[in-house]
Amino acid sequence: MSFIKELRRRNVFRVAVAYVITAWLLLQVVDILLPMLTLPEWVGRFVLLLLLIGFPLAMLLAWAYELTPEGIKKESEVDRSESITTTTAQKLNTGIIVAMAIALAWFAFDKFIAGPDETAPAVTASPPAADTTTPQVELPQPAEKSIAVLPFVAMSSGPDDEYFADGLTEEILNSLAQLPELLVTARTSAFSFKGQDVPIQSIAETLGVRHIVEGSVRRSGERLRVTAQLIRANDGFHLWSENYDSEATDAIAVQENIAEKIAAAMDVVLDEDSRAAMRMSGLRDVEAFVAYQKGNDYYDRAHGQMNQLEGLRLANEYYDEVIERVPEYPPAYIRRSDYFVHLLNDSVHADTLDERGEEEIAEILAAAQANWEAAFRHARTADERRIIELNLQFIRGNWRGLGSLLADALGQTHCGREGVWLSNVALMFGDTEAYRQYADSELACDRASNIAWFDASRAAFWNGDFEDGARLAREGADLTEGRWVYTELIRNLLAQGDVDAARQVIRNSSAGRDEAFVYETMIAASQGDQEVLDTLLADPPETLQRSVWYQPIFAWQGDLETANRIAARMDQHPFGPMSMLVMASWCGCGAPWTLDATPNFAALIKQGNLPWPPPEPLKYPLKDW
Repeated sequence: MSFIKELRRRNVFRVAVAYVITAWLLLQVVDILLPMLTLPEWVGRFVLLLLLIGFPLAMLLAWAYELTPEGIKKESEVDRSESITTTTAQKLNTGIIVAMAIALAWFAFDKFIAGPDETAPAVTASPPAADTTTPQVELPQPAEKSIAVLPFVAMSSGPDDEYFADGLTEEILNSLAQLPELLVTARTSAFSFKGQDVPIQSIAETLGVRHIVEGSVRRSGERLRVTAQLIRANDGFHLWSENYDSEATDAIAVQENIAEKIAAAMDVVLDEDSRAAMRMSGLRDVEAFVAYQKGNDYYDRAHGQMNQLEGLRLANEYYDEVIERVPEYPPAYIRRSDYFVHLLNDSVHADTLDERGEEEIAEILAAAQANWEAAFRHARTADERRIIELNLQFIRGNWRGLGSLLADALGQTHCGREGVWLSNVALMFGDTEAYRQYADSELACDRASNIAWFDASRAAFWNGDFEDGARLAREGADLTEGRWVYTELIRNLLAQGDVDAARQVIRNSSAGRDEAFVYETMIAASQGDQEVLDTLLADPPETLQRSVWYQPIFAWQGDLETANRIAARMDQHPFGPMSMLVMASWCGCGAPWTLDATPNFAALIKQGNLPWPPPEPLKYPLKDW
């Protein structure tokens, strides 16, 4: 009898098929349970390794042993005339068919039901508005259990006392944000009132909350005195207040007690799980939260007040100190990664790929990824883990499963999320209506944040709600500092056909030459005015070629050859596809290039089974692809 026939007789082939199908199903179960149980990533790899080791062992056992009515025996000890391998084969066939049916059902569900759509939804522009003024819409009433924790005032003048007070404030804020019963205004909004003498009721109206926490901190040597109070904003009534006198080393216990007392005063019932979540949210290290506040100071200034890379580099010196003291704190890693991402983006938009050198670029990319990997390892909740995983997979250039991660992330509406790349991924590959709801919840958490207003406005733009997008951009420009909302205001106005109002925005915003150039180019392209475009491009700003707008400008005017050439150069950069996706979201013009010109980007789209091209909310008549 030939060797192949003997393999068949002993059911080795059937065991192999059954093992492979069962192993695949087991890996799908592990993939689902990992985020639900917040298990470390190595668990999945360990299970895969065990299954790979088990395969040759299963084949060896199938060859050397046989199942008989008396139990398992060595094949050499079984009389051929009494062998029941035929009966065993029939049972294996049935098992294989059942396992195959389950596997096919799961594959169909994951690909066609749970996965992303193959095509992006169309977005059509609203007709031009007859009235060029944008009506103010009354904002919804604040939630009953909504609260803002204002920065505690440092009453002493030690070198780090103000940072200490800010750290104590943020620890309390983060603890309260873990309670799903409360809507807690984000740090950006709460800290925007630092040092300002504004009535409590006005602050509450601006932030959209019903309650305010305020307090003070005094340090004298090793002694610490903290005063805290919870105020109902509409009448100024104090729902709770308390003074704490303790050692400075007891600051963590004081912070935890304040957060729990505030929760109780807000009628939130605390159990052991919620207390554990509140404790887990903070740094629980006095020196670490002082260093974290110093890092945040540079981080905030780097986004608009000083040289960006220098500010982020200085911020990272303090985040390094935080990580050394509290290595399991995800926000420090997330903020630390921003410096490396900006280095990469600058390199992608540079004239040549080797401006920094391939080896240095690889090191920078590895550093950016390593920070997100550390944040993922130390994620404190399942929701935090899923959003971090989305960001990590995106910057790794592994877009497989990005659609399901995006759907999970967009379903989260609580405050305190670290979206980062989520908005760009959602706009290009996601459900625009789902992202609109996500952005609205982001705005409810952080009403003093220019980025929150920007995200809400562009969510409306991509969803085709141009009138509401313009309203949100106007309100954001009035309430906050920052220039991105002006871009969204202009885009929403142009989508309505209101060119005069868009030009008025440019004049009122005091845009610099570079910004004004982009805005005027956008207006001319939206009108199909090639003559004006030629005039503008005859004298572009010196910085244009290194900006995110350089490639989209050629796409707007229909210059496919140049648009593809620029995109093809960026596509060769290790971080190119990631930067290109952001560039496409700024373009707002559908596909700014054709996929045949960008094979690396196209491969990631195919890998993730992601929809392409994206919607085209603002039409550019000269662009014909």
